[in-house]
Amino acid sequence: MNADQREAVRSNAKYLRRVRPVDPEEVCEYVEGQPHPAAVAQVLRESAADLGLVERADGAFVPVEDGRLPPPDLRDGGFDGVEEFPATYARVLEDLLVERYGPGWPAGESGDRLRGRIRAVKDDYLHGRSVEYDAETALAYACYHLPDYYAAVQYLVADLAGDGLLPRRLRVLDVGAGVGGPALGLHDLLPDDALVDYHAVEPSASADVLTELLAETGRNFHATVHRETAEAFDPTDVVAGWDDGRESSGDATDEEDAGFDLVLFANVLSELDDPAAVVERYAEAVAGDGTVLAVVPADRNTAVGLREVERAVADGGPYAVYAPTVRLWPGTGPTDDCWSFDVRPDLAVPPFQRRLDDAAASGDVQGDGDVEGDGGDGGNGGSGEFVNVDVQYAYSVLRLDGRRRYDLALDESRVAKLENSETHVTNRVDCVVVKLSHDLSAGGNPLFRVGDGSQSVGHFAVLTEESTLNADLRTAGYGDALSVENALVLWNDDERAYNLVADGETVVDRIPP
Repeated sequence: MNADQREAVRSNAKYLRRVRPVDPEEVCEYVEGQPHPAAVAQVLRESAADLGLVERADGAFVPVEDGRLPPPDLRDGGFDGVEEFPATYARVLEDLLVERYGPGWPAGESGDRLRGRIRAVKDDYLHGRSVEYDAETALAYACYHLPDYYAAVQYLVADLAGDGLLPRRLRVLDVGAGVGGPALGLHDLLPDDALVDYHAVEPSASADVLTELLAETGRNFHATVHRETAEAFDPTDVVAGWDDGRESSGDATDEEDAGFDLVLFANVLSELDDPAAVVERYAEAVAGDGTVLAVVPADRNTAVGLREVERAVADGGPYAVYAPTVRLWPGTGPTDDCWSFDVRPDLAVPPFQRRLDDAAASGDVQGDGDVEGDGGDGGNGGSGEFVNVDVQYAYSVLRLDGRRRYDLALDESRVAKLENSETHVTNRVDCVVVKLSHDLSAGGNPLFRVGDGSQSVGHFAVLTEESTLNADLRTAGYGDALSVENALVLWNDDERAYNLVADGETVVDRIPP
């Protein structure tokens, strides 16, 4: 189909969508030369993101619904978490492994090399070294990390949708997209009638794996892969190309509103020379009501590094922290060493991890031990070194519009600021905090990291005597805000931190967003 015919298809679609579903068989009647309906459908499919059209199962195209995505728990089937990595994607990855190494890829020299690459990548991340992703490293990384990032992003996007932050017509920028875990998780979490214009920035050989996996996504998930570094890529170039499409579909065209609805930095910040500068520069391409989501592994170096980036771009920068480390006291920012991360249920062991791990146990390779403290079992006799089913991650949700998940008006005459805890030691106080960990006690009194955005040293809430009045401290989720009444403030000299002791005299209530 030539350029004039393609433009005629688009022009007819712009008109017809106002009155009825756009049927490729009808459109071809209005185009000179009457191209085949399949060719018309392909042009409509390629232009759907710009035209604001979703493709139905019957092949017709209709305007995407206005408004926000519904919370996942209100959709058909709901969202109960992630139990396993989908077999469809697992087969694509194994096909790539077989194509490169043959059907016996987990064993012999190829298995040794893959396991060696996994060890090397884990060690590099642990010690803050950069990783070069050639084809073999990309496949090894996919074997080990594709499932957990698939799951982590689903939980996070479910929270964003539940809070009404994502539109049905969703424009996504995935910076450092890697082998595709975040992209696939996003795709599988969204409803079929959402329209997604997805852009991945990935310069390495990981983009080859990503491209193969993106081929499995649905008809309304429109993907573009930009093989550039995060530092070299200019996201405003993509945004500039949307002007006509936004105008023709009736969407807002004000330059202040144009931009990506979701900008994702997943496991990439630690690999950038100046991550704060990159995150700040990308603000130019975020929609006025858009969201930046940064995700990193839960290990101490990357999790604390994420908080450093967060503070650089939010406390005095262009962003505000929406979650989880909300600044409950406007104008303040924390300075403590905040190792904070969420934990979700383990995944079932993917078949490719099981085979790689079992082959190691059969004598093909001698293990060097675990670097990161991985979860899961090794399948049929494997050591578990090459199984990674833990879903643990640190994250930051940033906004340009100043919106916070908890927008509270706190009064220092009624509740204590954590930055002033030194003056309250051995006294009882009322305070409002955010729960920033799961139980850290390892079997003792339940212990949770907390913060209010003003603290300069660590604060931990200790539940020494649970009652119906303070049980919310234990049962509240990660990132939930809590009203705490009559907690005893103590200094823990061993940990160099403050303890807020919740006993039988303490009342704890979860605060709704």
